[in-house]
Amino acid sequence: MTSAGAEALVVTRATLDDWPVISGWAADEGWNPGLADGPAFFAQDPRGFFIGRLGEEPVSAVSVVTYGADYAFLGCYLVRPDLRGRGLGLATWKAGLAHAGPRTIGLDGVVAQQDNYRRSGFEFAHRTVRYAGPAPAGTAAPGVRPAEKADHDAVTAYDSACHPAERPRFLAHWLTAPGHRVLVRDEGGPLTGYAVLRPARDGLRIGPLFADTPADAEALFGALTAEAAGRDIAIDIPEPNKAAVALAERAGLAPSFETARMYTGPVRAFAEDRVYGVTTLELG
Repeated sequence: MTSAGAEALVVTRATLDDWPVISGWAADEGWNPGLADGPAFFAQDPRGFFIGRLGEEPVSAVSVVTYGADYAFLGCYLVRPDLRGRGLGLATWKAGLAHAGPRTIGLDGVVAQQDNYRRSGFEFAHRTVRYAGPAPAGTAAPGVRPAEKADHDAVTAYDSACHPAERPRFLAHWLTAPGHRVLVRDEGGPLTGYAVLRPARDGLRIGPLFADTPADAEALFGALTAEAAGRDIAIDIPEPNKAAVALAERAGLAPSFETARMYTGPVRAFAEDRVYGVTTLELG
C-alpha cells in the first residue's frame, strides 16, 4: 500500500458482498457485530452503506441508513487502522452524509470521536453503556413466550412507539434472522414488551429490549438469560433508564464500553422510558 491520501480515495455504495470486510473491521474494534446483522441492515436501506477504496483495496466505510423522510442513522464509521490520519475517514463521512439529505441524523458515537461529531453539528442526548458478562441463570416468567409469525404486526407497532422512526423492512429480517430468539410479553391483552437475543462474534447480544415497565423488562430479560445461562451476553443500555441499569447490575453484568447518542436536530417523540436495551449501535 502506498502513502496515497484522500485525493486517491474512491467512495462507492457498499453491497452485502462488502459486509464481511466492514463487519470484520467492526469486530477488530471490539464492537462485536451479530452474525446475521448484514441482511437486516441492508434491508432497511440498501443504498445507505458506503465503502472507500484505494485502488482495489477497501480501506474505509460508513453507513447512513434512512428511515422515511425525516430520520437517518449513521454507523459503521471505520478506517483501516494502518491508514488513519490521511483524511480517508472524512472523505468517506462526507459521501455518506450526502445520502441523508435534509433528515435529522442520529448516531451512537464512541468516546474518541464525540468531539469530532460535535464539530459536525451533532448534539449530545445521553450516554449508552454496554453491560456484559456471563448470563445468570434466569427463569422463564409467566406471560413471556416466543414470538410467532402472527405477532409480527403487533411487534412492529410496539417497536414504532419505542424508536424515532418506523422500520418495518428492518424488522421483517431482524425478527426472522437465523439464530435470533424473539420473545414477547403477552398477558392476554396488548403486548407489553419484546426482546431479541442474537448470536454475535463473541457470545450473545440482547437488542432490543423494549418494555412497558421494569417488571415487564425483568420478565423478558429473565427468560432470555434462562436460555443463555453461562454464556457471555451483552446489552447496550441508555444511561437515563435507571431501571435498566439496575436490571443489568442485579444480573452481575459490568460496564464494558460506552457511546453517546447524538442527533443533528429534533426527532419525533418516542417512549424512551421503554428502551431497556438498544437494538444496535449501528442502526439505532
